[in-house]
Amino acid sequence: MRSLATRPATETWPTAPARSIATRPAATNTATGVNALYFNKANYNTATGYQALESNTTGSNNTAHGLNALNANTSGSYNTANGASALFSNTIGTDNTAEGELALYQNTTGSADTALGQAALTNNTSGFQNTALGTLAASNLSTGSNNIAVGFEAGMNLTTGSNNIDIGDLGVAGESGIIRIGTAATQTASFIAGINGVPVSGAQVTVSSTGQLGTRPSSARFKEKIKPMEKASEAIFALEPVTFEYKHQLDSEGAPQFGLVAEEVAEVDPDLVTRDEQGKPYTVRYDAVNAMLLNEFLKKHRKGEEQACGLEKLESRITQLKSLLSQRDAEIQAVTDNQ
Repeated sequence: MRSLATRPATETWPTAPARSIATRPAATNTATGVNALYFNKANYNTATGYQALESNTTGSNNTAHGLNALNANTSGSYNTANGASALFSNTIGTDNTAEGELALYQNTTGSADTALGQAALTNNTSGFQNTALGTLAASNLSTGSNNIAVGFEAGMNLTTGSNNIDIGDLGVAGESGIIRIGTAATQTASFIAGINGVPVSGAQVTVSSTGQLGTRPSSARFKEKIKPMEKASEAIFALEPVTFEYKHQLDSEGAPQFGLVAEEVAEVDPDLVTRDEQGKPYTVRYDAVNAMLLNEFLKKHRKGEEQACGLEKLESRITQLKSLLSQRDAEIQAVTDNQ
């Protein structure tokens, strides 16, 4: 046998039987496993495993590693599935990445989804641009989009919601546009860099009884049963401000503090404190105390204005009387002078 370099120029190469384009097999594909890429007519696909990419016909640039990975895919392209039955049901979805057994298992038309972990996003069908990192992460999400779930079972309660971010939290079915970080009673303290010592302006942040962060609104459109405070603010006269230091575990420096004791305030007015999960007084609603102080100040101010107005009227009356007396004295003096 001679090499190409020594083959005579006059010698011709044997020709293969002619095939039509319809029956010519696609090139640049790699298939390893029974029925892998069995119906394929496209290019640039890699299938490793029993029935991996078995149904693919026109989809290209797909990579499937594992039993039944991308099994139902027909025309979806640019998908990566690593793990048994990963992206199993995908048909026309594109740009998906599934790493782990059953990851994105139910996905059919959803695109640009990323699932890393066993059964991550396993029930997603048509949702797009979801990211799930962790075993069972966002595993019950079906049609929601643009969700992010990070952690074991993170976002597992999500069903159809969109634009949620769940980090170490199960999430809530059907909600949208919500950020949840950590699990109540599991994470008991938060340390976030870039807040302490950074000056900003804007509304003060408050925490609701359910742990939700937000800013307290003052607009009338958020309020009902609006009425003057009147005598309700007089409760502040029974409050006893104190000086104190927080216990060492809260403040190792022992800086002097000024304020009120929640238990004492609750005895005066229960509405002036917030309570913990056990219903015990936890902190004083200083914003409410400030509003009550303002009401009392305005009451005193109005009373002072009324008194000032009364004094002005009295002074005016005295001036009038003095003028009348002077007039009368002048008249009496004139009569005396004429006698």
